[in-house]
Amino acid sequence: QVQLVESGGGSVQTGGSLRLSCAASGYTYSSNCMGWFRQAPGKEREGVAAIDTRGGLTYYADSVEGRFAVSQDRAKNTVYLQMNNLEPEDTAMYYCAAGVLFITPRDALSALREHLYNTWGQGTQVTVSS
Repeated sequence: QVQLVESGGGSVQTGGSLRLSCAASGYTYSSNCMGWFRQAPGKEREGVAAIDTRGGLTYYADSVEGRFAVSQDRAKNTVYLQMNNLEPEDTAMYYCAAGVLFITPRDALSALREHLYNTWGQGTQVTVSS
């Protein structure tokens, strides 16, 4: 059983940066992947980025490639999402999720399929104003 708590959200101007954190507690050995997802009002939840917590491979949605970076601190059982050059389109509630990958994903689409994730945090709001 894993519990996840996100933090670091806030309001920034276009072009600004934020770093989100996801602290994990409990039994983490059953999970080998941590994903970041977001959902804006009236829109479907979408995958943003993921990291294989065992091997360190990272995956990014096309919309954030080159602007966002996901990383982990194994000693702190924490994953991060560094968000740079933020745009109004990035405004959403951001969630982290823990899941299990049985094979190495070939791309971000494969790594961010929601059915792979069974534990979710409560979310942290990110608002980007123009």
